[in-house]
Amino acid sequence: MIGSDNARVVANLAIASALTIFLGACSSMSLPSLTSNPTPEPSEPGAGPEMPATIRSDEIVGRWGLASYQNPNDRARTEAAARGQCKQPYVISAGTSGGVVMHLADQATPQELRLKGSPSGKNYIGPAGPTPGEQDREIVSFDGRVLVTRFVDKDASVRYGNMVYIRCAPRA
Repeated sequence: MIGSDNARVVANLAIASALTIFLGACSSMSLPSLTSNPTPEPSEPGAGPEMPATIRSDEIVGRWGLASYQNPNDRARTEAAARGQCKQPYVISAGTSGGVVMHLADQATPQELRLKGSPSGKNYIGPAGPTPGEQDREIVSFDGRVLVTRFVDKDASVRYGNMVYIRCAPRA
Protein backbone atom coordinates (compact mmCIF):
# COMPACT_ATOMS: atom_id res chain seq x y z
CA MET A 1 0.00 0.00 0.00
CA ILE A 2 2.81 2.39 0.85
CA GLY A 3 4.44 1.71 -2.54
CA SER A 4 1.26 2.75 -4.41
CA ASP A 5 1.06 5.99 -2.36
CA ASN A 6 4.66 6.80 -3.31
CA ALA A 7 3.92 6.03 -6.96
CA ARG A 8 0.87 8.33 -6.84
CA VAL A 9 2.94 11.14 -5.29
CA VAL A 10 5.66 10.70 -7.93
CA ALA A 11 3.04 10.68 -10.71
CA ASN A 12 1.41 13.85 -9.33
CA LEU A 13 4.79 15.57 -9.10
CA ALA A 14 5.59 14.55 -12.68
CA ILE A 15 2.27 16.00 -13.90
CA ALA A 16 2.81 19.20 -11.90
CA SER A 17 6.34 19.53 -13.31
CA ALA A 18 5.13 18.98 -16.87
CA LEU A 19 2.41 21.61 -16.43
CA THR A 20 4.91 24.07 -14.95
CA ILE A 21 7.24 23.62 -17.92
CA PHE A 22 4.32 23.93 -20.36
CA LEU A 23 3.00 27.10 -18.72
CA GLY A 24 6.50 28.57 -18.53
CA ALA A 25 6.93 27.97 -22.25
CA CYS A 26 3.58 29.61 -22.94
CA SER A 27 4.46 32.74 -20.98
CA SER A 28 7.79 33.17 -22.77
CA MET A 29 6.36 32.50 -26.21
CA SER A 30 6.38 35.53 -28.51
CA LEU A 31 3.24 36.17 -30.50
CA PRO A 32 3.23 38.35 -33.60
CA SER A 33 2.47 41.98 -32.90
CA LEU A 34 -0.84 43.41 -34.04
CA THR A 35 1.07 46.46 -35.27
CA SER A 36 2.65 44.35 -38.02
CA ASN A 37 -0.81 43.93 -39.55
CA PRO A 38 -1.34 46.87 -41.95
CA THR A 39 -5.13 46.70 -41.56
CA PRO A 40 -6.53 47.41 -38.12
CA GLU A 41 -8.33 44.60 -36.36
CA PRO A 42 -12.02 45.13 -35.54
CA SER A 43 -11.06 45.10 -31.84
CA GLU A 44 -9.11 48.34 -32.37
CA PRO A 45 -11.77 50.96 -33.10
CA GLY A 46 -10.24 54.17 -34.36
CA ALA A 47 -6.90 52.61 -35.36
CA GLY A 48 -5.60 54.24 -38.46
CA PRO A 49 -2.55 55.49 -40.30
CA GLU A 50 0.08 57.56 -38.52
CA MET A 51 -0.58 61.26 -38.08
CA PRO A 52 1.80 63.87 -36.68
CA ALA A 53 1.63 64.26 -32.90
CA THR A 54 0.99 67.60 -31.25
CA ILE A 55 4.01 66.90 -29.00
CA ARG A 56 7.48 66.97 -30.55
CA SER A 57 10.05 64.32 -29.69
CA ASP A 58 12.57 66.94 -28.52
CA GLU A 59 10.05 68.00 -25.86
CA ILE A 60 10.34 64.64 -24.06
CA VAL A 61 14.06 63.99 -24.54
CA GLY A 62 15.82 64.23 -21.18
CA ARG A 63 16.26 62.72 -17.73
CA TRP A 64 13.10 61.66 -15.91
CA GLY A 65 12.11 60.31 -12.52
CA LEU A 66 9.70 57.44 -13.07
CA ALA A 67 6.94 55.81 -11.00
CA SER A 68 3.48 54.37 -11.67
CA TYR A 69 0.02 54.22 -10.15
CA GLN A 70 -3.22 52.33 -10.71
CA ASN A 71 -5.62 54.41 -8.61
CA PRO A 72 -6.02 58.04 -9.79
CA ASN A 73 -6.15 59.09 -6.12
CA ASP A 74 -2.48 58.02 -5.87
CA ARG A 75 -1.22 60.36 -8.59
CA ALA A 76 0.13 63.12 -6.28
CA ARG A 77 1.97 60.59 -4.10
CA THR A 78 3.31 58.87 -7.22
CA GLU A 79 4.61 62.16 -8.64
CA ALA A 80 6.53 62.72 -5.39
CA ALA A 81 7.95 59.19 -5.62
CA ALA A 82 8.97 59.82 -9.24
CA ARG A 83 10.79 63.00 -8.21
CA GLY A 84 12.82 60.89 -5.80
CA GLN A 85 13.89 58.65 -8.67
CA CYS A 86 15.93 61.45 -10.26
CA LYS A 87 18.95 60.06 -8.38
CA GLN A 88 18.83 57.25 -10.95
CA PRO A 89 16.85 58.82 -13.81
CA TYR A 90 15.19 57.11 -16.75
CA VAL A 91 16.82 58.69 -19.80
CA ILE A 92 14.77 59.35 -22.93
CA SER A 93 17.22 60.12 -25.72
CA ALA A 94 16.74 61.36 -29.26
CA GLY A 95 16.54 58.68 -31.93
CA THR A 96 18.43 58.80 -35.21
CA SER A 97 15.21 59.03 -37.26
CA GLY A 98 13.52 61.81 -35.32
CA GLY A 99 11.88 59.64 -32.65
CA VAL A 100 12.78 58.92 -29.04
CA VAL A 101 14.60 55.94 -27.56
CA MET A 102 12.50 54.22 -24.89
CA HIS A 103 11.53 50.73 -23.76
CA LEU A 104 8.46 48.93 -25.02
CA ALA A 105 6.47 46.95 -22.45
CA ASP A 106 8.40 43.86 -21.30
CA GLN A 107 11.43 44.64 -23.47
CA ALA A 108 14.89 44.86 -21.89
CA THR A 109 16.44 46.81 -24.75
CA PRO A 110 15.21 50.31 -25.59
CA GLN A 111 14.47 51.14 -29.21
CA GLU A 112 13.54 54.16 -31.25
CA LEU A 113 9.83 54.93 -31.03
CA ARG A 114 7.74 57.56 -32.75
CA LEU A 115 5.41 60.19 -31.41
CA LYS A 116 2.14 59.70 -33.28
CA GLY A 117 -1.10 61.64 -33.35
CA SER A 118 -4.61 60.35 -33.95
CA PRO A 119 -7.84 61.67 -35.46
CA SER A 120 -9.27 61.89 -31.93
CA GLY A 121 -6.50 64.34 -30.97
CA LYS A 122 -4.71 61.90 -28.65
CA ASN A 123 -0.93 61.43 -28.83
CA TYR A 124 0.90 58.11 -28.64
CA ILE A 125 4.47 56.85 -28.33
CA GLY A 126 5.20 53.60 -30.13
CA PRO A 127 6.71 51.78 -33.09
CA ALA A 128 5.74 52.61 -36.67
CA GLY A 129 2.32 51.36 -37.64
CA PRO A 130 -1.36 52.01 -37.08
CA THR A 131 -2.35 54.32 -34.25
CA PRO A 132 -3.17 53.22 -31.64
CA GLY A 133 -1.15 50.04 -31.98
CA GLU A 134 -1.00 47.34 -29.30
CA GLN A 135 2.59 48.31 -28.39
CA ASP A 136 1.81 52.03 -28.17
CA ARG A 137 1.41 54.02 -25.00
CA GLU A 138 -1.11 56.83 -24.90
CA ILE A 139 0.11 60.18 -23.62
CA VAL A 140 -2.55 60.89 -20.99
CA SER A 141 -1.12 64.31 -20.08
CA PHE A 142 1.99 66.37 -20.68
CA ASP A 143 2.82 69.87 -19.46
CA GLY A 144 6.55 69.99 -20.18
CA ARG A 145 7.52 68.91 -16.63
CA VAL A 146 5.16 65.97 -15.98
CA LEU A 147 4.41 63.26 -18.56
CA VAL A 148 1.76 60.61 -17.83
CA THR A 149 1.36 57.64 -20.16
CA ARG A 150 -0.54 54.35 -20.18
CA PHE A 151 -0.06 51.33 -22.42
CA VAL A 152 -2.74 50.60 -25.03
CA ASP A 153 -2.36 46.84 -24.52
CA LYS A 154 -4.80 45.91 -21.72
CA ASP A 155 -2.44 43.38 -20.10
CA ALA A 156 0.50 45.81 -20.08
CA SER A 157 -1.77 48.58 -18.84
CA VAL A 158 -2.88 46.46 -15.88
CA ARG A 159 0.69 45.44 -15.04
CA TYR A 160 2.34 48.84 -15.42
CA GLY A 161 -0.53 51.22 -14.63
CA ASN A 162 -0.21 54.90 -15.42
CA MET A 163 3.46 55.77 -15.86
CA VAL A 164 4.44 59.13 -14.36
CA TYR A 165 7.61 60.79 -15.64
CA ILE A 166 8.86 63.85 -13.73
CA ARG A 167 11.53 65.92 -15.49
CA CYS A 168 14.72 65.94 -13.42
CA ALA A 169 16.56 69.18 -12.81
CA PRO A 170 19.60 69.74 -15.00
CA ARG A 171 22.87 68.47 -13.57
CA ALA A 172 24.82 71.12 -11.67
